[in-house]
Amino acid sequence: MSLPNKAYFVTVTEYSGAGQRIDNFLVKELKNIPKSKIYSILRRGEVRVNKGRIKPSYKLQAEDIIRVPPLTNVEPEPGAVRPITSKQIASFNLEAAVVYEDSHLLIINKPSGLAVHGGSGLSFGLIEMLRAMRPNAPHLELIHRIDRDTSGCVMIAKSVVMLRGMHELFRNGNIKKIYHTLVKGYAAENFIVAEPLKKFVLASGERLVRVHPEGQPSVTEFTVLKRYNGATLLQAAPVTGRTHQIRVHAAQRGLPIVGDQKYGNKEYNQITKQLGLKRLFLHARQLSFVCPINNVPINVQAAYDQDWNSGLENLAKGRNANDDR
Repeated sequence: MSLPNKAYFVTVTEYSGAGQRIDNFLVKELKNIPKSKIYSILRRGEVRVNKGRIKPSYKLQAEDIIRVPPLTNVEPEPGAVRPITSKQIASFNLEAAVVYEDSHLLIINKPSGLAVHGGSGLSFGLIEMLRAMRPNAPHLELIHRIDRDTSGCVMIAKSVVMLRGMHELFRNGNIKKIYHTLVKGYAAENFIVAEPLKKFVLASGERLVRVHPEGQPSVTEFTVLKRYNGATLLQAAPVTGRTHQIRVHAAQRGLPIVGDQKYGNKEYNQITKQLGLKRLFLHARQLSFVCPINNVPINVQAAYDQDWNSGLENLAKGRNANDDR
């Protein structure tokens, strides 16, 4: 993350930051800044929450608004992550990935392989790149998240009002999300998976989601779009929004997603790799909702990338990917 050359604002959500101490939050937010400087700006009141001074021990709550001060004259820690370069930004071509924009909202067709935010060993993600690309934007915040290897629609709020309004739509189930996914095997007809999902942490620290009777209620509607050699292209409409919901529900039905290294079929993934299918075949295709600010209907669709298109073409004209099983 590059050092902020002007003050900016971060809105805490129930998905990101809520329940965390402000000092710990800032350590993650300002990866290049020495901890001594973070505690200094907290003591001097340069960091504000809801326009007021706070102690380092303050626990953040959903909807809190954090003011992060400019830090252009701060010397980064030795070995700290370098600022995002123009070459890194150009490699993802995010300006060309904009599928919708107005004064309050930005929707990006996120590339597969780019995380939505930094952390867990990643120095930056989509939101950090967008802030670097648009240093004069006063407020850019993720409205929701999708997995790093999933491509497609990601919404970014450009105002606090929009962020809160969109979260309200999510809570009330007023945003329709459509995914496309390529799965191993043939789906004979449309189907619904309604299996509860629960998160687990393995001894190794890896996080998994599994079907479990004590899990959260979860429903995904699947529609057959096209059949290929040994595989099926499906539309997936999640009625609920659980972590890894589509991936786990598809695997539970015996139709694991192509390229899924966590819940997929390893042998099948190796076969499809030989046919040029080298990514996770899950794409956030479409978003539909009514703007909470001006009541204008918004319906956007994100195009497939070249890897997706060429992979499907290779599968269509290649041998049956189940032949080696």
